[in-house]
Amino acid sequence: MDAFVSRKRRKISPDKDLPNDSPRLSAPEEESTDFKLAILASLHPGLDQGLLLEALLSADGCVERASENLGQDGGSQNLSADPLRKRPAVVGYQSSLSSFGLNHTRDASPTTRGPKRLTKKGKTLHLYSPEDIETHTPCSIIHNFLPAAEADALLREILSEAPSYGRDQFKLFDRVVESPHTFCFYVDAFDDVERQRNDYVYNGANIADVRRTLPCMRAVAAKVQRAVNDEIARRIVRFQDGKRLRYQSPAEWLPNASFVNCYDGGAESVGFHSDQLTYLGPRAVIGSLSLGVAREFRVRRVVPRDDDDDAAASGGGGGGSGASKSDADAEGQIATHLPHNSLLVMHANMQEEWKHSIAPAQAIDPHPVAGNKRINITYRHYRDSLHPKYTPRCRCNVPTVLRCVQKKRENRGKYMWMCHASFTPGQQGCSFFQWAEFDENGEPPWAKKMQLKMPSSEK
Repeated sequence: MDAFVSRKRRKISPDKDLPNDSPRLSAPEEESTDFKLAILASLHPGLDQGLLLEALLSADGCVERASENLGQDGGSQNLSADPLRKRPAVVGYQSSLSSFGLNHTRDASPTTRGPKRLTKKGKTLHLYSPEDIETHTPCSIIHNFLPAAEADALLREILSEAPSYGRDQFKLFDRVVESPHTFCFYVDAFDDVERQRNDYVYNGANIADVRRTLPCMRAVAAKVQRAVNDEIARRIVRFQDGKRLRYQSPAEWLPNASFVNCYDGGAESVGFHSDQLTYLGPRAVIGSLSLGVAREFRVRRVVPRDDDDDAAASGGGGGGSGASKSDADAEGQIATHLPHNSLLVMHANMQEEWKHSIAPAQAIDPHPVAGNKRINITYRHYRDSLHPKYTPRCRCNVPTVLRCVQKKRENRGKYMWMCHASFTPGQQGCSFFQWAEFDENGEPPWAKKMQLKMPSSEK
């Protein structure tokens, strides 16, 4: 735990107002985080240790300031209602940093609006409440999303198919690697199944195992659709000054495809990555439903650099970014737990500006239905205008992959079409590159021509 709070501080003098038999706030610079937490726990009995740690983190390791923040309202949970958000009937078990006066001044940047960053290089900040998660990350979370019986039915439906899921193989830095968890791809209609198998390309190759959406998955998709659209509208009002981000689609978010990931045991994970934008388009929104074992979800902001020799890399499929550890930890990372029956919405600046992962777990609490397994359904909206028959093809005659420049400061935020074959084991790929163009709504240049050819009944 010492890794969380490591800044050395001067000794704090005892509080003269404390009773003689009360613990003192003095915490010499050589004292451990555990010692500081013990002092806070004795001063604020009944508060969860995770909340005490958050208060200590936000006070830069200063016990005195952390105690003052915790005492501002007696440590009671912040239950101030958000009129734009419907609360679940069952109250989640996570509490909020805002309960302890730990909010900060907002940044001026329109695409990174939010409180002053709490993370520091090489550190992990754990957030627990929906309020804190949506304030400090490009995500929002809804606990107890489905009625308990419906969530369990959906979980059992997917668990019956999970043993037949496979692992993806792809090339990373000239090595063939295998995904650290199993997965399957689902679409709604039989015609879509065939189109996905024959037309769509992932990591430079087609996916053979494409299945039709299961009955419970289809029923839940309608609820996910409503919740995600509500969350998008809420975020635009609260964190984007009432305006959509550039390239953010004004159209309703409609889930028509989903990747289902299965993590069997704590060792199965996925490294830091951004989800592929090729068929989703710019400023994509993804609804991620977690079932079974709770696991730790981590995010970190991508820090732009000016290095000329740094490849203009961006968020491909499921692997890590290849950045050095010092680069990866430049601003630290934020972690939260995704419990059973929680819906996480990754909003419109997530894939371009952040990376996310599921961290390995040394120990997990088995779930009564799933055992050691975590099931994750990522509902996505595939755009008709980004079907592979419209997107550029490289010199390998393979549909190209859409990427966003994340690290090179001079081109940060620009999109590009690149060769996809280089991700396929046994293929070298080519050096094809083309800047991608989109209108303010995130549609490619050929979208207008598609609309003109489309029958009026389908528009």
